[in-house]
Amino acid sequence: MSIGLIFSGQGAQAVGMGASLYENSAAAKARFDEANEILGWSLTELCFDGPEEKLTETRVCQPALYVHGCAAVEALKEQGKLPQISAAAGLSLGELTAHAIAGTYDFATGLQLVAERGRLMQEACDATEGAMASLIGGSVDAARELAKKHDVDLGNLNCPGQTVISGPKEGIAAAVADAKAAGFKMAVPLKVAGAYHSRLMQPAREAFQQFIEGFNFKTPDMPVLTNTTGDTISEPNGIKAALVSQITSPVLWESCFRSMMAMGVQSFYECGPGNTLAGLAKRIDKEVPVITKGEWENL
Repeated sequence: MSIGLIFSGQGAQAVGMGASLYENSAAAKARFDEANEILGWSLTELCFDGPEEKLTETRVCQPALYVHGCAAVEALKEQGKLPQISAAAGLSLGELTAHAIAGTYDFATGLQLVAERGRLMQEACDATEGAMASLIGGSVDAARELAKKHDVDLGNLNCPGQTVISGPKEGIAAAVADAKAAGFKMAVPLKVAGAYHSRLMQPAREAFQQFIEGFNFKTPDMPVLTNTTGDTISEPNGIKAALVSQITSPVLWESCFRSMMAMGVQSFYECGPGNTLAGLAKRIDKEVPVITKGEWENL
């Protein structure tokens, strides 16, 4: 059976994430310990013990999700439970995890990229008054029109009937108030630190573009989908450009998932905390199995 690996983004984190892998898998423990050394602070302490508000900070959350995803894959390999993988993808931050697993860069390089991405996006959040909201029901065209009306951006196209808008706090509040009249069942403000995947992240995008140029990328060992188009990119400079663009572009997760299915992927492993992507998958195609592989009991 053709297997695809998928990795979640911010919002999936939870205190305790990865602790069971650390305690039971030498390979996973090595990844977490290496991360502590590279970062210069205890990622394991914040992942395993919190507090939640600290783990939720962008500069912490992004490395936490990246390391957890990589550790889960290492634990699967160690147990001989990772079959041949046909493709990989990740939602937002998860796309960088997918590239580490695909060999575009090594674990340490990926962690440096993720840590700087998180730091820069944290700065952008702190410098702006941004917000996000999930729109339930309605079409993508209706979401686009609502965003345009209130001068905000489309942040995520996650699955049928679920889009996310992102932008200035006042504009998001106005769009939420107007959502039912625009044909949506409901609009739910998200508990996030800022307006990810919107124009308010432009300073982070520009700084990350300069930072990423100093790293060598390789052609990935397997197809990796990009959030910016929902298609694969294999040329190293093209991958860099996509990761930069992704910071302010909408996350086309439904397109990524459908592209993997079109490539023949029949089953998915969600490597990381929780089952956020499994939930989205049920809305895209309820017949496609997504198996959670985030903690020791899942292995």
